[in-house]
Amino acid sequence: MKYDVRICEILKKEEIAKGIYDLTVEAGELAEKAQPGQFAQIYIPGKTLRRPISICSADAAQRTMRFVFEIRGDGTKLLSEIQEGQSLDILAPLGQGFCLGDTSRRALFVGGGIGTPPLLYAARKFGGNASVALGFRNAEAVILEKDFRDAGCKVQIATDDGSYGYHGLVIDCIGQEMPEVVFACGPGPMLRAVSKFAADRGIPCQISLEERMACGIGACLGCACKILRDGREVYGHVCKDGPVFDAQEIVWEVG
Repeated sequence: MKYDVRICEILKKEEIAKGIYDLTVEAGELAEKAQPGQFAQIYIPGKTLRRPISICSADAAQRTMRFVFEIRGDGTKLLSEIQEGQSLDILAPLGQGFCLGDTSRRALFVGGGIGTPPLLYAARKFGGNASVALGFRNAEAVILEKDFRDAGCKVQIATDDGSYGYHGLVIDCIGQEMPEVVFACGPGPMLRAVSKFAADRGIPCQISLEERMACGIGACLGCACKILRDGREVYGHVCKDGPVFDAQEIVWEVG
């Protein structure tokens, strides 16, 4: 794992939905190293532990990285208050990202809520070969739809309350899709359903897990998850072995 620490100036900040912020930073060589599906550990002044934030996109030519995050506690609230022109101490890129393979294949991307941002960087690589299905609570929570469309992707939106797009679960939107590969990130029940969708059709599927973590580099062992390796159940770590896993590796909790 090759990562570095850099002080990164905030070039752009925007609240794109209630409690959800979009940051672009000058990232230098970090942008050149970043791969779709990886994440960063961002230092928040006044907090002991860094906060893990997925990399929404990176531009090696412009030397920038983009993060889209939701306020979920004191740390991310403090992060949301940092202004353009200020700087962030960023440790990145971290973790195992998506293995994209042949981007001429038909790809399906399935995202739920704040699990949507990690998919954008990967979907852009597929462009018009990507179908994207995204699920949100309501119309006000929808994010990044235009970004996916601007990348040439076919986009479907589902909302729990029917206020925008399909009324229901995002998994119900993909039944007619015929992809050759699937990528997903979002809540556990959604990931489990997407994994079954792919397994029933014999389609390779990669999922990005969300988990609380402290160090981000596999030292603290706080983000353990049960996986299959060589036919045996073992404990892997989301920060180091993931966050992206082959869906067939995940041991889902019963119930």
